[in-house]
Amino acid sequence: MTPLAGGQSNPTFRIRAAGQDYVLRKKPPGALLPSAHAIDREYRVMQALASSGVPVPRMLAWCGDERVIGTAFYLMEFLDGRAFPDPALPEVPKEDRAAIYNAMNQVIAALHRVDIEAVGLAGFGRPGNYVQRQVDRWIAQCERATLPLPSAMRELIRWLPAHAPGEARSALVHGDFRIDNLVFHLDEPRVIGVLDWELSTVGDPLADFSYHCMAWRIPPQVWRGMGGLPLDALGIPRESDYVHAWEERTGIAATHWDFYLAYNLFRIAAILHGIAQRAADGSAAAANAAEQGARAGPLAELALAIARH
Repeated sequence: MTPLAGGQSNPTFRIRAAGQDYVLRKKPPGALLPSAHAIDREYRVMQALASSGVPVPRMLAWCGDERVIGTAFYLMEFLDGRAFPDPALPEVPKEDRAAIYNAMNQVIAALHRVDIEAVGLAGFGRPGNYVQRQVDRWIAQCERATLPLPSAMRELIRWLPAHAPGEARSALVHGDFRIDNLVFHLDEPRVIGVLDWELSTVGDPLADFSYHCMAWRIPPQVWRGMGGLPLDALGIPRESDYVHAWEERTGIAATHWDFYLAYNLFRIAAILHGIAQRAADGSAAAANAAEQGARAGPLAELALAIARH
């Protein structure tokens, strides 16, 4: 059994049995918050999407009996493909990059077109007021912090509730749709699997898609992004063209785009500030928690600049 690298919070292993490779994904040990590490939701949504246009690994078995290996777990097929940790795709020839981005756009558009009831996911999430609930949640988390908030985050706490759009359409959303959560075919510009569905729910597709599009805005030295890079020279589509392709495929207009980008950047800043809080409290799990937390300020400043645009 070999641990698989990645940023996911649920321990994941590649195992080999009877000449075949599989993936085992489990909850971490110890006391957990009730809604955290929702591998049961991951299993349910990927099983439901097996017959959809969204590529996912084949689910093989679910086990909620903690006596077997200590925590709940599931087994799925191992996808032998390519993973791209950097959205600038340095390992891909320039002439192939646009096709990679087109394939990624096709998949997230297919996700947002899924008929939730038809695939058996009725009741998977609470429809309505998704963005307002999320804004309230992350503001509340920030206001509970004892570590001082960057000034940009304090200003966003005032700006976001006043500019949240009204009721939006609901769709199945991934919650963490990034290029490094996708597996691509070894030789073709084609997604063969979308991974890490822990945050999936029924929500606002524009919130989900704009989270994915933050990569165009965030400078690589700040976080996982390609902001400021020469996209034309790299063969990567511009943000406006990528957004238009998604609009064409989904029939959804990308309205209030600046709000959605600012909201998602604030959300990431809030998460990172929480990591900084744990580092200050001495309860952080990661050795680089303080370093990660220091990114909250620059991301909040980027969000505020977009909000003021």
